Amino acid sequence: MPAPVALQLYTLRESLAKNFEAGVRKVAELGYVGVETAGFPGTTPAAAAKLFKELGLEVCSAHVGLPVGPKKQEVLDTMNTLGSKRIVTGFGPDQYKTTDLIKASCAKFNEAAAVARENGMTLGIHNHWWEFQQVEGRHVYKVMLENLDPGVFFEVDTYWVQTGGCDPAAVVKELGKRAPLLHIKDGPCVKELPMTAVGEGKVNFPAVVKAAGANAQWMIVELDRCATDMMDAVVKSYGYLTKNGLAHGKKG
Repeated sequence: MPAPVALQLYTLRESLAKNFEAGVRKVAELGYVGVETAGFPGTTPAAAAKLFKELGLEVCSAHVGLPVGPKKQEVLDTMNTLGSKRIVTGFGPDQYKTTDLIKASCAKFNEAAAVARENGMTLGIHNHWWEFQQVEGRHVYKVMLENLDPGVFFEVDTYWVQTGGCDPAAVVKELGKRAPLLHIKDGPCVKELPMTAVGEGKVNFPAVVKAAGANAQWMIVELDRCATDMMDAVVKSYGYLTKNGLAHGKKG
């Protein structure tokens, strides 16, 4: 059976800010198995967790800050409230401009990963296109692999990998078990242009899913911005993935 399909709720941030409960109920009605959080517009982690439980939506992971410094306990409390064990984070392009900066960023991730591990959680990095650019003659992600704690996983954003100039299927295969979460988004693979429903752009998702094999534990639909109505794209993306056997949902 293919991996279950979830929705990164950042996709619906505008509608969720108006009515969080109604938006999440729609996601469940469509057949999504789980959700990934990125903030709680108009609600709280506790209220959101109660709603997810009522609807049978698993929180596969959560985009929160690093569990270090003054926000440490808040991050850990949020994760425990959600009942999720995967913390996902990431840095902007300025943190990867030189090899020394890349190594310094990895040190911060490693510190956070140790805290996560002490609390029964894991830490993952969500990429954008800049991790797949070259800095001082090497791809940023390659330098990261050499400097990260091996327990740090990658949430591979397949669209940004391709936008950055690399082959997402090849990267997913290279990372193997370190890529349990895949962000599934589609479009023209041009940084400045909006995205499309999954299956209507340039990313070869059958190749990505084949490369991931049993290592993929979740297929997470995420659209940062879209050329069409966002909810329509969420519906179409679910249909494309489930009907083509690339992910499984609760409805056919």
